[in-house]
Amino acid sequence: MFKRFPNRAGRIRKSFARPLVTCALLVMAIVICDYQTASASPTSKVMAIPAFARKYGLPCSACHTAWPELNNFGMVFRDNGYQLMNDRDSPIWQNPSYFPISFRITPNWHREQTGDQPVDSIPGVNGSTPVSRNVTQAGFDLSGMDLWSAGTLYKNISFQLLPSSDATAVWHFESAWIRLDNIKGSSWLNFKFGRFELDNLISEKRFLFLSNNGGFYQTYHFNVPGSINDFGLGDNQIGIELSGHDTNSYMRYSVALLSSNEGGVNLTNNNLPGGVASSRSYDGYMAFTKAFDLGGWGYQEFQAYAYVGQRPTFYQTAQGVPLVGLGNEPFYRIGFAGQLHFKNVELLPFFMHGHDNAYLGAGVPDSQALPAGAHAPTFNGGFLEGQYFVSPQLVLLGRFEKINVGQQAFDSGNVPGNYGNVTAYSFGYRWYPIMFSRAGVAWHNEYSIVKTIGIVPLSGDGTGLPPLLPTNGVWSSSVFIGFDFDF
Repeated sequence: MFKRFPNRAGRIRKSFARPLVTCALLVMAIVICDYQTASASPTSKVMAIPAFARKYGLPCSACHTAWPELNNFGMVFRDNGYQLMNDRDSPIWQNPSYFPISFRITPNWHREQTGDQPVDSIPGVNGSTPVSRNVTQAGFDLSGMDLWSAGTLYKNISFQLLPSSDATAVWHFESAWIRLDNIKGSSWLNFKFGRFELDNLISEKRFLFLSNNGGFYQTYHFNVPGSINDFGLGDNQIGIELSGHDTNSYMRYSVALLSSNEGGVNLTNNNLPGGVASSRSYDGYMAFTKAFDLGGWGYQEFQAYAYVGQRPTFYQTAQGVPLVGLGNEPFYRIGFAGQLHFKNVELLPFFMHGHDNAYLGAGVPDSQALPAGAHAPTFNGGFLEGQYFVSPQLVLLGRFEKINVGQQAFDSGNVPGNYGNVTAYSFGYRWYPIMFSRAGVAWHNEYSIVKTIGIVPLSGDGTGLPPLLPTNGVWSSSVFIGFDFDF
C-alpha cells in the first residue's frame, strides 16, 4: 500500500522543475551574450539529404550506410549543423538556383492481417454473439510525404524545417528548429531551439523499415496497459537542447529541457483527443555517446540515456472542458543503445527500463487516495536489429523485439502477469537502383509480425479490438512492397 505525502510530493516536483528552468535561463543568457560565429576545426567532407548532395556535389553514399540511415561521416556533418566547415556552408556563397529542399514519398502495395479479433458472428447484425476471426486487408496505397528543408542561415547558424503529411495530405510540422553551432568556436557548445528528435543513437526517423508493423520501434512507444502516460521516446519534442561533440563525433552529449506535452503545439498535447491541455511542467532528457574505432572492422558506438518527465493526473476545467493539466506525477525511461560494425554487418542493440508513478498507472487524480492494489507499473523492453550489406546497393534487414511487463498497474486475478507483453519480428531488404546526388530510389520489400498478450498491437493498421480473453495473444502481420524515393 502506498502512502500519500502531498507536501513532500510538491517539494519533489518543485526541486525537479526549478533547476531545469534555471539551467535553461542560464543557457539562453550565455548564448545571447557570448555567441560568436567562429569556425570550428575542419572535418570530413560529408552530406545528408539530396539537397546537400546537390550543394556539395557528393554522392549519397558519403554519409549513408543505406539511405536514410547515417554513417559516422553523416553524423559529423549533422552534428556540425549541416556544415563542412568551409566557405561553401554560408548561403551567401551558394548558387542562386540552389534551394535546400527534398521530397520523399513511398507508393506501395501492402497486406495487413490481425488475428483473434471479436467480430459479429452474423455479419452486419449488431449484437450477435462475437467470435474470434482474422481481419485481412490488402491493396495499393501511398505513404505520407515529407517536405524536408535543412541547412545554414549563416555560418554556424543552422536550421531544419520538416512539414509532413499523412496519406490524405493532412499536414503538420514534424520538425522545426534553429541551432547556434560552435559557440565560442567550440564544437562542445551548440544550442538548439524548437521541435526536434531527441538525440537517440538509433534514430526512428532514419531507420530502414517501413511497414505498419515494422515501421516503428515498439519499445520506443510502449506504456504498460492501463497507464495514462502517453510518452514515446521516438516522438519529436518541443524545447531546447545543449549538445556537443569532438571532431569526429566519437564522443557526444545532449541535455534537453522539454515541454511536458509530448511534442504538442499551442501548449496542448496533440496526441490526445481534442488536443488536451498539457501539464505546467518540464521534462528532461540526457544522453552520452562514446565510439571506438576497431580499424578494418569499423567503429563501435555506445550510448546511455535517461528521460525524466511528468504527466497530469487531472485537469482544471471550465464547464467540464479541460483547461490546464494538474496533479503532475513523474515517470522515467532509462537504458542504453549500440551501433556495432563488423565489416559488412551492422548490429543495433537497444534496451529500455520504464517506470510510471502509481497514480499514472491507476489513472486517478493524485488528490485522491490510490485504489486498493494499485502499483507503479514497470516494463523492460528492447530489440536487436541487424543489417547485412551485400553491396552498396543491396542491404538485408532483420529485427527481433521483446517487451515484458515487470509490474502491472493493478493486482487482479483477471489480468495475467504477462498482459501487454510484446514480441515482434521484421525481415526485408532494400535495393538501391538509383542513388545520385540529385535523387534516390529504393525498392523495399518487408514482412513484419507482432504478437501482444491481451491487447491489440500498437502497430498494424492502427485499429482493432482486444481479444475475447485477456490471456489470448493477438498476432498482427504486414507484407509491404514499394518504391521509396526522394529528390
